[in-house]
Amino acid sequence: MNPTPIADLEPLSRAREQRAWYWYDWANSAFATTVAGVLFGPYLIAVAEEDAVDDRVSLLGLSLAPGSLPAYVITASTLLAAVLLPLLGAVADRTSRKKDLLAGFAWAGAAAGALLFFVTEDNWQLGVAAFLVANVCFGAAAVVNDAILVQISDEHERDRVSSRGWAFGYAGGGLLLAVNFVVVSAHDTFGLTEGMAVRLSMLSAAVWWAGFTLIPWARLRNHPPADVEPVEGGVVQRSFGQLWVTLRELRQYPVAVTFLLAYLFFNDGIQTVIGQAAVYGEEELGFETGTVLGTYLLVQLVAVFGALLFGRAAVRVGAKKVILAGLAVWSLIVTAAIFIPDGALVPFLLLGAAIGVVLGGTQALARSYFSLLVPRGKEAEYFSFYHAMERGTSWLGTLVFGLVYQFTDSYRPAIFALILFFVVGGLLLARVDTARGIRDAGNRMPAVV
Repeated sequence: MNPTPIADLEPLSRAREQRAWYWYDWANSAFATTVAGVLFGPYLIAVAEEDAVDDRVSLLGLSLAPGSLPAYVITASTLLAAVLLPLLGAVADRTSRKKDLLAGFAWAGAAAGALLFFVTEDNWQLGVAAFLVANVCFGAAAVVNDAILVQISDEHERDRVSSRGWAFGYAGGGLLLAVNFVVVSAHDTFGLTEGMAVRLSMLSAAVWWAGFTLIPWARLRNHPPADVEPVEGGVVQRSFGQLWVTLRELRQYPVAVTFLLAYLFFNDGIQTVIGQAAVYGEEELGFETGTVLGTYLLVQLVAVFGALLFGRAAVRVGAKKVILAGLAVWSLIVTAAIFIPDGALVPFLLLGAAIGVVLGGTQALARSYFSLLVPRGKEAEYFSFYHAMERGTSWLGTLVFGLVYQFTDSYRPAIFALILFFVVGGLLLARVDTARGIRDAGNRMPAVV
């Protein structure tokens, strides 16, 4: 008598974890949109202008234009993250408690983000410090979150799972943004000043981020680390040891390194457009904060479908080709932006819709594509390098944007200067040999590359 075969329940288990994992994108997108994307930049400028002398404020002995301050703050947070995240990646790869690390960084970032509520009158320095901490924690949590993606999905599932996560995130971020749009636009109806409405909206994003992180923290499983380096000492010493080994072995994965360089450029361009679009809309085109919020809401809605569309296209023709097509569209977007007349709402909305189509798709596929090039057991380390260049933590793009504005006193040449990042990133990406990279990393080859 043949024994009854035991059903393989692992796919069902992975599917449950994937559904739980989507909720972190839902949680953190509130900070990325409401705070980093829309409200923080213009609000910090407004508060700093109250303290400005001869249209300049002093920060660490530097004389800065209030209008360039948000770009410099993001630049500083990225440089800090570039030092800290690789060490964090080594720690994360050596622990089975990745979901606890994810939640811890998310809650720390949310706590720092909540401090933005107390930025009033001329105390813009508190806003600088709070955003620095929140943005670094945002990047740290993203490193762990992307490492978890590899643990809960097989190679052939990555594009689909990553794209759905991004779509879920844009839906969640868009929902809160819709509420904040009403609060800021109709602040008089609620008996609020515009400043109080903005501060409450930023606080709501922090609470949203912290609250919905409870779902993945409760429902994800802990997975044992794989193939960690046999180094001795305490956790910090062991992590430095593994990081050192990884840095020495990077030359064995030239395809992954080439993609990281490509990502450095094109993602800096994407993140700078996202981070400075609100400043561009308000300071250059003259739109009210409520109008910019409404445009971001449109971006969020379109991005849900854009992420799903790009995910489906990647299944048919491969992620690399779809990303390259997206970069071509990004180049057209920053070119068109310089020709929008002041106060022209319809072109501004059309530009927002175009951003929405390519925004979620290029980011989601970049994440899943890179996961195929990463050697197993070192996902968090490699994603720490990846996230040193990730959304809301760009440094080259924001630095160029801030410098061009500083010297030209106009945001139009500043936004057009970003085309350089999409062109260089696309040229580097075109050189990436996907099949070789997957083989070098020891991963399985998907049906379509």
